[in-house]
Amino acid sequence: MASNSGPKSLNRSQNNGSSNNNSNNSDKQVIHSTSSSKNSSGHPPVRSKPNSAKRSVTPNSRAANPNNNDDSEPARVRVAVRVRPRDAEDLNSEADYADCVELQPELKRLKLRKNNWNADSYKFDEVFTDSASQRRVYEVVAKPVVESVINGYNGTIMAYGQTGTGKTYTMGRLGKHDPSERGIMVRSLEDILANTSPTLDTVEISYLQLYLESIQDLLAPEKNNIPIAEDPKTGEVSLPGAAVVKIRDLDQFKQLVQIGESNRHAANTKMNTESSRSHAILMVYIQRSSLGKADTDSPRDRDSKRNTGNTMNTLHKSKLLIVDLAGSERIAKSGAEGHMLEETKFINLSLTSLGKCINALAENSSHIPTRDSKLTRMLRDSFGGSARTSLIITIGPSARHHAETSSTIMFGQRAMKVVNMLKLKEEFDYESLCRKLENQVDYLIAENERQQKMREDDKEEIEKKLVEYRNSFAEVENSLDARCQLFENENKHLVSENQRLLDELKLQKDRNDVMHDQVARLEMSLKQSKQNQLEGSSYQKMLVDTTQMYEKKIAELMEQIEDEHSQIERAQDQLAKVKQMLSDHQKSKELQGKQEIDDLKEKLQKMCQVHDKTVNDFQSLKTENVELLSEKAMLSEDLQKLNQKLSVEEKQRKHMEDEFYKLKKMVAERGNDNEDKSSIMKENNGKVHPGYGNSLSLSRSFQQREAIPRVSKIFEEVGLEKTIAMLKSQDLDVQIHAVKAVANLAAEDSNQEKIVEEGGLDALLMLLGSSDNTTIHRVASGAIANLAMSEKNQGLIMSKGGAHLLANIASKTDDAQTLRMVAGAIANLCGNQKLHASLKEDGAIKALLGMGGSGNSDVIAQIARGMANFAKCESRGTVQGYRKGRSLLFEDGALAWLIDNCAINSSSTRRHIELALCHLAQNDDNAPDFVSSGSVKELVRISSESTREDIRNLAKKTLKLNPMFQSEMVC
Repeated sequence: MASNSGPKSLNRSQNNGSSNNNSNNSDKQVIHSTSSSKNSSGHPPVRSKPNSAKRSVTPNSRAANPNNNDDSEPARVRVAVRVRPRDAEDLNSEADYADCVELQPELKRLKLRKNNWNADSYKFDEVFTDSASQRRVYEVVAKPVVESVINGYNGTIMAYGQTGTGKTYTMGRLGKHDPSERGIMVRSLEDILANTSPTLDTVEISYLQLYLESIQDLLAPEKNNIPIAEDPKTGEVSLPGAAVVKIRDLDQFKQLVQIGESNRHAANTKMNTESSRSHAILMVYIQRSSLGKADTDSPRDRDSKRNTGNTMNTLHKSKLLIVDLAGSERIAKSGAEGHMLEETKFINLSLTSLGKCINALAENSSHIPTRDSKLTRMLRDSFGGSARTSLIITIGPSARHHAETSSTIMFGQRAMKVVNMLKLKEEFDYESLCRKLENQVDYLIAENERQQKMREDDKEEIEKKLVEYRNSFAEVENSLDARCQLFENENKHLVSENQRLLDELKLQKDRNDVMHDQVARLEMSLKQSKQNQLEGSSYQKMLVDTTQMYEKKIAELMEQIEDEHSQIERAQDQLAKVKQMLSDHQKSKELQGKQEIDDLKEKLQKMCQVHDKTVNDFQSLKTENVELLSEKAMLSEDLQKLNQKLSVEEKQRKHMEDEFYKLKKMVAERGNDNEDKSSIMKENNGKVHPGYGNSLSLSRSFQQREAIPRVSKIFEEVGLEKTIAMLKSQDLDVQIHAVKAVANLAAEDSNQEKIVEEGGLDALLMLLGSSDNTTIHRVASGAIANLAMSEKNQGLIMSKGGAHLLANIASKTDDAQTLRMVAGAIANLCGNQKLHASLKEDGAIKALLGMGGSGNSDVIAQIARGMANFAKCESRGTVQGYRKGRSLLFEDGALAWLIDNCAINSSSTRRHIELALCHLAQNDDNAPDFVSSGSVKELVRISSESTREDIRNLAKKTLKLNPMFQSEMVC
């Protein structure tokens, strides 16, 4: 039976502002969750535990950062409880006390009553009353997790509780007509989109369901049985086959969620008319780009910092899981049958596996059984991992579900002991950095080419000027040589002239000497001599002035030559500077090449480290393989022991068969003895005393009633194969006892497959066709009804003509109990849409409606259940798009029968009839029949007067969406 053994979701709320400023450049590894007993305040203290390879589930996002600091932040799973408002069934409850739950929200406590005088008190992180708004639930439970995810941490928000307590309402409500009713999914995406930049950040989602232990994509229904992939190095879980959709705005997200909800499996049970039959998981992937400590910056600030390009870009990659688990349920209360029973088994199995993991974490166990279910594998990071997790448990107030409520509360208490280690998933934006470096390299290359071209142009210009200077220098040199030659010639001429003058002066001196000697003789000519001497002095002065003038000109020419030499030296200095610049550029290029070689060496060292880690992982896997081989050997030994035990039980079975035959013989002899005694008494007394006769009759009746269950039990013990063989016996009593034994065995699910394999179904159908005994008809029909709860057996019953035989029995008998069994079998077959056409052709639908003429309330209840199953399957096929056309029920007058029996007193029968009408009305092809028969008025009555709120909402929705019904209501 189903039980509340599985967790709904674990949620981790972040301390406000504590994680925004920590570990911007550090990579946080997962430290496994620890647990401890509660302290005086009701909260479990945080206790660290050494790292363990079995608990490491989160990748080392920033292992490449040499400045990495492993400072993971512990965060306990936060648990809140929400109580559903009382419904009509709770109000009509006849328990000693209406509610088993007493809330103390101001103390954050909850009291669970065991009886009228005894109650247990439990403390939670938050307690919500039935009047709590959706907004308050989101802000307390989910908003801290959403803020943590926006800042780069993983997060999980889960809802857990009994079916029908409001999990889907809390998590996935879209709030189309009333925005205040929006659930956690819509509000979370609204906050995420408001705090991310559409140009720099990306927000993507995947929407999945876990149905019958198979992962299906709700956004792409053709993707079925999606595998789970785990990174062998980091342990991170991913779903490579799931569809990932980028979210642009909130309206697009709502449309995607609505598409996913239409593809999600749901069913009608006694606990909930729209019970989720699968676990729904919404995965939100967020990638934010930041600059330095940009976690607290707004999107506009980060855009401006990106434009400046002064800091290193980093990426925050985070994931948010919003999990709406299917509700745990008890089969006895939910009334699950056939395929829904299989769904319930898988739901409870996955929830049980999740509960085991929570218990192991709460008890600080060394082994966490996360691989027992796909659900626990997908949620590895949510408990005992690096995600911030919040859990909201939903319960009902009614004492009728005290056991389920207690199990839910205890699960929440255990979940509060789990501590996760938060890890900021931050890494450098290497792609953006690479693009930036490539742009810088391109710019530098272009700048280098431009400068090189400029240097080449300058070099050519300098070479041209140098040639010009050389030519000019040669010309000046030639000119100077010519001038020097001219000066030398003039100097020679002057020297010769001076020599000539000196000769003349010498000659004049000689003459003066002669004249002095002849003074006396030349006294008369003295004046003339003095005049000649004065003329010689003026001429000498003129010669000195001319010589000075030539020397000055020679000095000016020497200065011009020195200026030309200084210009040539400056040109040589410029040429040397250009050569030095070329040499420096070549040296800088050599330094850059050396830096790149150092970077490549560093990357090679990192790759070697990764290789060593991979070798270590391989060795650990090899060790695990050896352990698995040893476990296989142990299982082989256990199998041999089991075979020996089976052989002993076979011997015991044969012994029981012998005892059965002996007991049967004793029963026959005892009957003969009683007849002999009766005849002897009649002979002795002449006639039997009235009082004694009555006691003898009662004794015989008692013996017969006592023998029937004893013989049936013996039939069960002698073996299924021999019991089925006795169904073909010619003895009517043996047939009756044998068919009762088979019916008792068929009531257990574990025996049904064996009965079919041993030919029990064929034998039962043979008895229905050949026997005229009412008891055999009743019991055989009941056995077939039990077998018809399995989808596999339903197809076999139809293929062997079972529906036709059941219809014949219904037309022949007036026994109410037989009709009830036949109607129950046909109602179970109506729950399989693949068989609808065959049921119509074999006359089973017509026979089912015809049995309503008996007037028996139990028979009518089975007919109503069959109509509800048939109509629900047709409605599901119409919504999913693989069925079209008018309902098959209308051809046999089902609509008129449903309308005639709407006012029946039985609440369960009336509920099935109302559900059948609502599901039939959802098909637009059935609308003309509803309008022509006046059934729209009955839908209007159901929408306002039905005792079930979910049925009222379904009727309102159907009336609102159909234009023909709207026009009929206006008229």
